[in-house]
Amino acid sequence: MKKTALNAMHREMGAKMVEFVGFDMPVQFEGINIEHETVRQKLGVFDVSHMGEFWVEGPLAFDLVQKVTTNDVAALHDGKVQYSCFPNGKGGIVDDLLVYRFNAEKYLLVVNASNIDKDFAHVSSHNTKGAKLTNVSDDYSQLAVQGPLALKAMQALTSTPVEDMEYYTFKVLEFAGVKDVIFSTTGYTGSGGCEIYMKNADAVHIYKEVLRAGEAFGIKPIGLGARDTLRLEAGFCLYGNDIDDTTSPISAGLGWITKFVEGNDFIDRPLFESQKTDGVTYRLKAFVMEDRAIPRHHYEVVDAEGNHMGHVTSGTMSPMLKQGIGMAYVTKPGWKEGSEIFIQIRNKASKAIVVKTPFYKG
Repeated sequence: MKKTALNAMHREMGAKMVEFVGFDMPVQFEGINIEHETVRQKLGVFDVSHMGEFWVEGPLAFDLVQKVTTNDVAALHDGKVQYSCFPNGKGGIVDDLLVYRFNAEKYLLVVNASNIDKDFAHVSSHNTKGAKLTNVSDDYSQLAVQGPLALKAMQALTSTPVEDMEYYTFKVLEFAGVKDVIFSTTGYTGSGGCEIYMKNADAVHIYKEVLRAGEAFGIKPIGLGARDTLRLEAGFCLYGNDIDDTTSPISAGLGWITKFVEGNDFIDRPLFESQKTDGVTYRLKAFVMEDRAIPRHHYEVVDAEGNHMGHVTSGTMSPMLKQGIGMAYVTKPGWKEGSEIFIQIRNKASKAIVVKTPFYKG
């Protein structure tokens, strides 16, 4: 298994470690629920160094990123971040990702750990005009400091103003005495905060400084278990569960990152445009359980008469709402907010209500 630069520290801190997409990662430290609540109410720090990073550079960088992603890269300005996805040429999604614009000829793509090799091969296959494409995933570490107090706590580690940074922007700054750190107001929890990129050699020092600066605010180290419950409460998709090579962004409710504007001739555009116009069979919808039950990945969704309507992609017991929540691909009429659907759990059909995300708005 691969190890992040913080692996030894996690073990010293008593983390429960598990194999995750080929990495030895902490799933929890104190417990998923308390870690989840800490991020919602204060702040927590995640090691997400397993994520992948690709540089795209040169005069043809924009053309390549615009071709392989569904969002409109032309809408970015220097210091702005964009959520997007890679269409696979067959109507599905290779991966979802973040696009960072440093300047007109320099972009950083941040991809999921499980898809690094697949994504790099995919982007490379479309790099027909010769943009400079570099996979630096093994060179960088990444911390996610998330929660309502995160930016206030992290301000102590840099002289550059960060507390009032706009959502989905970034700065390159000196942080904890380390130069050229990428500080980004992004995250996967729905509670605000930042993501911080650094060279592996600086990871332990910065991690210790983050914990020190956050101590007065109640910071805790957070594992992947709480990362999943937090992202689901926020209504964020997880690749491999809610989106994959068989799901289109239109059916996944990601039409807002699929921009049919002039000059944005991305892969699969005609197909996705027709889906937007003509409709799709299934759509990804959020639901809360009315009955006392916990929905899980792959559970069947049925109507009141027991007819098949779809399947659950993600589900859990919400630590903040204290009820079962989930997302599922369903057919009409289960798309409408307020619709009753039923989750087949063992031999019982448990009632749920279709809702809008985020589930938790605290």
